[in-house]
Amino acid sequence: MEVHYLEIVTPDVDATCGALERLHAVAFSQKPEAALGGARTARLTGGGMIGVRAPIHAAEEPVTRPYALVADIDAAVAAAAAAGAQIAVPPMPIPGFGRCAIYFLGGVQHGLWQR
Repeated sequence: MEVHYLEIVTPDVDATCGALERLHAVAFSQKPEAALGGARTARLTGGGMIGVRAPIHAAEEPVTRPYALVADIDAAVAAAAAAGAQIAVPPMPIPGFGRCAIYFLGGVQHGLWQR
């Protein structure tokens, strides 16, 4: 399994980016990426990305959500559903980045990503 995108949702984006920059020697974009919910992003070793963004709506709680890279997101979502997962966000396009989906299983949020 390869984590392609690590998403952190927090009410304090600047402090979180600053801490991660100091701790892990990464450089976050200053300009938010609209296609990724306004996340500030940084490249990870191996080609993945990390994104830190504020909650999109009042009900969205802080969360750290890894998105595993998959070859076929539709098949992966079907397999997650068959395993008892609740599909929170079905496969959706993210222009310029691929497709993603989110499911909940065992009280944990999981993401899937297809380039």
